[in-house]
Amino acid sequence: MSSDASVDPKDTTNGGREYDPEAEHAYPDEKLNEVLPELLSDPEVTTYLEAQNVNAVTRKGYNDHGTKHIEIVRNRALRLYDLLKRGGVEFNGARQQGLDEADEPVIVALAATLHDIGHIVHRDEHAYYSIPLAADLLDRFLPQFYETPGVVRVKAEVLHAILCHHTEEDPLTREAGVIRVADALDMERGRSRIPYEKGGRGINTLSSQAISSVALKEGDDIPVLVEIEMINAAGVYQVDNLLKAKMRNSLLEEDIRIVAVNTKADDQLVERIEL
Repeated sequence: MSSDASVDPKDTTNGGREYDPEAEHAYPDEKLNEVLPELLSDPEVTTYLEAQNVNAVTRKGYNDHGTKHIEIVRNRALRLYDLLKRGGVEFNGARQQGLDEADEPVIVALAATLHDIGHIVHRDEHAYYSIPLAADLLDRFLPQFYETPGVVRVKAEVLHAILCHHTEEDPLTREAGVIRVADALDMERGRSRIPYEKGGRGINTLSSQAISSVALKEGDDIPVLVEIEMINAAGVYQVDNLLKAKMRNSLLEEDIRIVAVNTKADDQLVERIEL
């Protein structure tokens, strides 16, 4: 296996926004490479990803929850999964369902893609609305890749991961933990561009504007090192509130280290945070 994980090898600054199907991974990826192109070209899926931003951004003025957010979360989830596998972390979701190791990244990719579709109903409590919508979609989509027992078991794990990206529910699998953490790792300033340009100055918008880059790397003594660059102290909210809450009870607390550094010389209220 090569040293690079599931990212564009040319991308060295943001932890990887593009999944590279040609890269070698620390996990069997044949099934994922079969499923993912069909998922990304599915008209129902692509419409959900566009429509779910209407309530979130257009009506509520929140940060992006649409196609770009999903792309970033999915690719960071796969990057996290790959680094964790390289670090010897064992995943339990697919295994405990009697599925294959190759089904682990499929579960991760499906859950990352569908975790926010409940926004088409309402931003509030959206994780709970995502469950019936994703269940119907998976009932149609999965039979082209799995027999009925596989459909039920993959669907079960995907729905569990979708539900547990919400901090009110604790993950019972590391696949779900990956989705929970990856969701919080989409925090750079581009995510809040639209509400910021419309005059939004809430804490979510301002704190996101303060994050210039996020990089996921192999740690020296821990499987994953996440390096976050802030340009002012407002970014502390993204790290010490939102990301910290997602890390808690993720089943991955011992496997991921977060280091956030304030790089703006004239704003040293906060110089460094480690989780």
